[in-house]
Amino acid sequence: MDFEKERSRMVEEQIAFRGVTDPRVLAVMGKVPRHEFMPEALRAQAYGDHAMPIGEGQTISQPYIVALMTELLELKGDERVLEIGTGSGYQAAVLAELCQKVFTIERVKTLADKARATLDRLGYKNVVMKVYDGTYGWKEMSPFDAIIVTAAAPDVPDTLVEQLKDGGRLVIPVGERYSQLLLKIIKSPSGTVTKTSIPCIFVPLIGAKGWRE
Repeated sequence: MDFEKERSRMVEEQIAFRGVTDPRVLAVMGKVPRHEFMPEALRAQAYGDHAMPIGEGQTISQPYIVALMTELLELKGDERVLEIGTGSGYQAAVLAELCQKVFTIERVKTLADKARATLDRLGYKNVVMKVYDGTYGWKEMSPFDAIIVTAAAPDVPDTLVEQLKDGGRLVIPVGERYSQLLLKIIKSPSGTVTKTSIPCIFVPLIGAKGWRE
């Protein structure tokens, strides 16, 4: 299979067609090899328009959602970004191409180990990872220019908002366990501004400030 050709088609037909316009995001989505972050048996479907299972009840997000969430972060290249929910490591790789450093947290060690191995094999040196309850954030490394949450929360964790810089952006799916809205929250000295993006369905964010298992 010509994965490069499949990636190009994915960017054109799934991502740009739906309204993602940031040229840097489009270029990176056409560069990062999504198939490398998937179980070998599913790699032929890597550039399809859907989320895919990666084990442990978790998924690799639909390419359009990865691109949209990344675009909403408004990255310029010099940011420190926190990701909650490493999963396969694919979103971290996309972020690593667009910012200075990625800090990513995964609660499931087996997934974290696989993601770390894939990121290392592909040469991503600017991704730092730990196994932890991501709903607490990563206080000792804060503040962050941007935070992305790749699982659905019942409410916006106050810990994450606190760990944003003024002017920082938090992108997070919030709502019921099986139906959410994708939110973009911008922090300022006077408080926060919340913008609603699209309806979505993510796996639940498990943790002290998320859903219980």
